Amino acid sequence: MEMKKRVLLELRNRKPKDVAELVVDNCRSSDGEVEGLTEEYSELEILSMVNVGLSSLSKLPALPKLSKLEVSDNLISGDLDSLVEKCPNLTYLNLSGNKIKELSSIKTLQSLKHLKSLDLYSCEVSSLQEYRPSVFQLLPQIKYLDGYDPQDNELPDSNVQRKMLQINEMRGISFNHIVNR
Repeated sequence: MEMKKRVLLELRNRKPKDVAELVVDNCRSSDGEVEGLTEEYSELEILSMVNVGLSSLSKLPALPKLSKLEVSDNLISGDLDSLVEKCPNLTYLNLSGNKIKELSSIKTLQSLKHLKSLDLYSCEVSSLQEYRPSVFQLLPQIKYLDGYDPQDNELPDSNVQRKMLQINEMRGISFNHIVNR
C-alpha cells in the first residue's frame, strides 16, 4: 500500500490534529520521501515509518511535539538537517538499518538538545573503529546508543520490548495503529 493512502487510512475518520501516535510501517513511499503527512499533525508525539523505502526526511512536515521517531530499515544515508529544523523535541530516534556510513552524517543531530536515545545498529557507521565512544563524544546529549549507555548498561525495558517485537514478528502480528488524545 502507498504511504499516502496508509496515512489517510490510519486516520480512521479523525482529524490529523487529534493524532498523538501514527504507525505506517511496511507501506511504500513512491519517491523515497515522506508522503501524506502535513503540519496538521501538530499533536503527533510518536511516528513510526519502518521499512517504507525512505531515502530522505526532507519532506517531513514540522512536528514540534514529536518525541519519538522510528525510521529503521529504510535507505536514509544522511541529510538529517530537516529533523533538527522540524522536530526539535525529539528524544528518541531510530535510524538502524539505514545507509548511514560516516559520523559526519549524524553531526547535525548535535542541535537536537533533547535527544537521549539514538539507534544506528546495522548502519555501516556502526562498524567503524571506536564507533560508540566517537558517537557519544560527537553527541554528548545522548544517554543511549543502540540501546546501551556509555558503560554498556542496557536501556531500561529495551530488552523486554525487543523480545516482544521479535515474538510478534515471528507470529506475523502487525501493530499498525493510531492512538487518540
